Amino acid sequence: MVAEARLRVLIVGCGNMGRSHAQAYQQMPDCEICGLVARGDSKQQLNALLESEYPLFDDFEQALCITQPDAVCLSTWPDTHEAYALAALAAGCHVFLEKPLATSVAGAERVVEAAKQAGRQVVVGYILRHHPSWQQFIALAQGLGKPLVMRMNLNQQSVGDMWTVHRHLMDSLSPIVDCGVHYLDVMCQMTQANPVSVSAIGARLTEVLPTGRMNYGQLQVRFDDGSVGWYEAGWGPMISETAFFVKDVIGPKGAVSIVARQAAGSGQSANVDSHTRTESLRLHLAELDADQQFIHEDRWIDCQDEPDHLELCLREQVFFIAAIRSRQDLSQHLTDAINSLRIVLAAEESIQSQRTVNF
Repeated sequence: MVAEARLRVLIVGCGNMGRSHAQAYQQMPDCEICGLVARGDSKQQLNALLESEYPLFDDFEQALCITQPDAVCLSTWPDTHEAYALAALAAGCHVFLEKPLATSVAGAERVVEAAKQAGRQVVVGYILRHHPSWQQFIALAQGLGKPLVMRMNLNQQSVGDMWTVHRHLMDSLSPIVDCGVHYLDVMCQMTQANPVSVSAIGARLTEVLPTGRMNYGQLQVRFDDGSVGWYEAGWGPMISETAFFVKDVIGPKGAVSIVARQAAGSGQSANVDSHTRTESLRLHLAELDADQQFIHEDRWIDCQDEPDHLELCLREQVFFIAAIRSRQDLSQHLTDAINSLRIVLAAEESIQSQRTVNF
């Protein structure tokens, strides 16, 4: 049997996520990095980290033309995702891109349609889908009955380079959109229901942002099974560390929570490793005996052996390459990516209009 040829991957964006994905590809024997693309010197820094001499490019279109990759890994600013993905698909490439799929629902739909027409795979970087503890969190929540009450947040006290990154991100999207797609995707998996409406509030806590852009936001979403969800996100040096990590679900039969005591008390809310860390799950069952006392003690599930950020990125890329090799049907994956984006963009609309948005 003739071995399949190695897939040539072009890395576009060499910051935090691009760096992690490039390190993942280096560990994959069936992949070969064919170039690094970035506007600044991060590509040189990544080459040094990888102890390699990959070809370096400032311009994506030029890199695409010269390297002729099989696949493109996009970890650039969100407002480039749609255009870069469409260009890569037009060039016959498969595409892995960091969330969100685009900065508008229409843009996301254009990418999905282009992938369908080109017969190429598109995978969106929903890293929590590849995390075993988060998979268990979702499964336990699904066993709590209906409706569900879902409480989640990710507030990040950003300073130094991280504040620079967050300011650049907010040129494209607010925190409840950029981070919110992860957690709304989790809520949709838990409920397996359709959103009915979303309302949101936001605040602009710094003058360095573009007019109208909020660096703090909170949304409330209702689903057609009666479930409700709350999500909160804020970025900046003024953000409190007190409650940056809440991941809690309540149903008629009890509750399940991610309890990340070490991460929550570390004072490192902007550290990307803390965003996926679970440490332990706490399952509470509501069943009472004849004396109205709990029948079951709370169950603690240890997650100390969970994968770190780099391992999760490797799992994402293994999934991407397997989807290419097996021609896996990714239509549900892409539908879910559009749906979570639709909810958080409606929340942004709610903030601006000061009204509830109905679906």
